[in-house]
Amino acid sequence: MVHNAFIIVTGNAFLVEIAEKSCLTVRPVCPAIIPWGNFMFRGSMVALVTPMFADGSVDFDSLSKLIDFHIDRGTSAIITMGTTGESATLNMDEHCEVMRRTVEMAAGRIAIIGGTGSNSTAEAIELTRCAMEGGVDACLLVAPYYNKPTQQGLFLHHKLIAESVAVPQILYNVPGRTVCDILPETVARLAEIPNIVGIKEATGSLERLQEILSLVPDDFDLYSGDDATGAEFMLQGGHGVISVTSNVAPHQMAAMCEAALAGDREKALELNRPLEGLHNDLFLEANPIPVKWALHQMGLIPEGIRLPLTPLSEQFHEPLRKAMRDAGVLS
Repeated sequence: MVHNAFIIVTGNAFLVEIAEKSCLTVRPVCPAIIPWGNFMFRGSMVALVTPMFADGSVDFDSLSKLIDFHIDRGTSAIITMGTTGESATLNMDEHCEVMRRTVEMAAGRIAIIGGTGSNSTAEAIELTRCAMEGGVDACLLVAPYYNKPTQQGLFLHHKLIAESVAVPQILYNVPGRTVCDILPETVARLAEIPNIVGIKEATGSLERLQEILSLVPDDFDLYSGDDATGAEFMLQGGHGVISVTSNVAPHQMAAMCEAALAGDREKALELNRPLEGLHNDLFLEANPIPVKWALHQMGLIPEGIRLPLTPLSEQFHEPLRKAMRDAGVLS
């Protein structure tokens, strides 16, 4: 009798065959055929900011406090080095260090998802391998931006990353930033690859949610990337929200998501109502400008942000303060 097991060594997958009399055979396999099983995240997942000092250097002490803040308030997972984490302005070494240290600080208390997308397939592979070696639970890969690939190009890009790095991977579709839309039919093709386990769908379209649900397997997870429609997204079959709002209102977002995932429409919408101002006003200027200003107002991070982003314009201070007061996060 032969027993099989999979192991991963520095980004490469191997099949271990253990036969009778303890004879052991090891052979490499494609990471994409690894049986990931019932991999899933659910509920309120924060697209975490990267705290910075005024000079733009990363404030790791504040990062550690933010991680504890979310663990204490019911956040289901932390996404580090996504758009909200200013991944675009950190170099490769910084990017990898923030992911690695986030994992270390979390110390197994909360799931960590590393943002590793790029419009260079080779760079995305390198970042994803770095994240896996740093211990993340999964990676989030934004669609290639600026260079406008075809649907076949999108498929081959994500397929090669999945085959190259043996870690669960979540697609990220945000056409408003990338000028590139991963269409439902392409999502369905990618969902057949075992370690592509879900998608963050940030179009804000509930019709798109239903299209994707009709095409993908039941164990493929769909996450809203749009706070304003997140509650309805979950009530209509989505599995969670990767949220900017949860940076400043984690307890409230966790409670709303719990109600929505339980199918309690009345309670979910009631809990979501005080958050609607944040859902909108955290985008008065480009994310993460408003959310970093809000967190600074709460005394959780310094006011640092890297160019070309700049601090929140003064005309938006009072509207955002009002939204924070309405949500119960600022007195």
